[in-house]
Amino acid sequence: MHILFLTHYFPPEVNAPASRTFEHAKVWVGHGHEVMVLTNQPNHPAGRIYPGYRNRLHQKEELSGIQVRRMLTLTAPNRGFLRRTLNYLFYLVMAVLTAPFLPRVDVVVSTSPQFFCGLAGYLVSRIKRVPWVLEIRDLWPESIVTVGAMERSRTIRMLEWLEHFAYRHADRIVSVTDSFVPRIAAACGDPDKVVVIKNGVDLAFFNPDESGDELAASLGIGGRFVAAYVGTHGMAHGLDVILEAADRLRDRHDIVFVMAGDGAERERLVQKKEHMGLENLLILGQLPKQRMPSLWGMTGVSLVLLRNQPLFNTVLPSKLFEAMGMAKPIILGVRGESQRLLEQSGAGMAIEPENADELAAAVVALADDAERRRGMGLAGRRFVEEHFDRRKLAERFEQMLAELVR
Repeated sequence: MHILFLTHYFPPEVNAPASRTFEHAKVWVGHGHEVMVLTNQPNHPAGRIYPGYRNRLHQKEELSGIQVRRMLTLTAPNRGFLRRTLNYLFYLVMAVLTAPFLPRVDVVVSTSPQFFCGLAGYLVSRIKRVPWVLEIRDLWPESIVTVGAMERSRTIRMLEWLEHFAYRHADRIVSVTDSFVPRIAAACGDPDKVVVIKNGVDLAFFNPDESGDELAASLGIGGRFVAAYVGTHGMAHGLDVILEAADRLRDRHDIVFVMAGDGAERERLVQKKEHMGLENLLILGQLPKQRMPSLWGMTGVSLVLLRNQPLFNTVLPSKLFEAMGMAKPIILGVRGESQRLLEQSGAGMAIEPENADELAAAVVALADDAERRRGMGLAGRRFVEEHFDRRKLAERFEQMLAELVR
């Protein structure tokens, strides 16, 4: 097959959509398919073009056998609203203008959010006259209303109409959770075209034997128990709870909290940390992907957190699978499908979302019980080996595409 994949993010960017697309495409190429990715110049999350790249009209690159086509990009930092929205729209326009000049393909896949990237798949598939697969990683625009980025308005209603239009016109829809399916099926009117292919983990890259001692020593926290949050510092995540838990555990000098990542809330959280004088909390910023196994290696427990909102009962944060792949126990502050999966795996403990007292107590309980941590970590690794190996999930995706093309 000749697969054209539209994504807003792609390596060297290191967020969840970039990793999911890259790891799937790498498997497809290994099975003999030709994969072309149409994406931006790498600039997430700071809105600055990465070293080695130039913001040109068109740039070719090859990564692990994947043909990458990077387009002129209206860069935008991962905060604010207007310029980010223009950034998303600009991607759609550039994708439509670029599509006629791309080689023949058999199928177009686009991933959402970002919403206009997902919608661009419809237009590009019409230009190329091939089937269109829409991947849904988040219920958008509902999620932006939930986090307070926009109020319900005429604009939101228009976006909801476009959302339903996309669901109706896609030939297949890939959902990353079971919980999304009723909403998508009701909107598209055909439940049979919705396929669930959840997130997973590259079990070769995320190796539990990786040591984090060198990184911990370089940060001045060697020998201390690390409770780590790894991921986006966004409006959806409710990360103030980490600062409040760290405040409650000031006297536990053997425990340190670490936050790694970037996002719209990071600067505010850094300022709040300084104001509170939290010496037992490090906010590192975004680390390159090559350092992620070391970061996980020094982690004693992984914190997977979202705000206490009903919408987030439907999501499965990708960091759940990475933590399990690294055999790290998890403290989960998310209800719904995520909690059910965690309980099924035995890989950690669940707390009430945004509850600092429960978070602090859970960190202490695991810091003081090495055997319990080890048992949870091993259970998580076994669980993802059986159910969430990224290679096996990519093969399911590949089979669905082949059936659609036939």
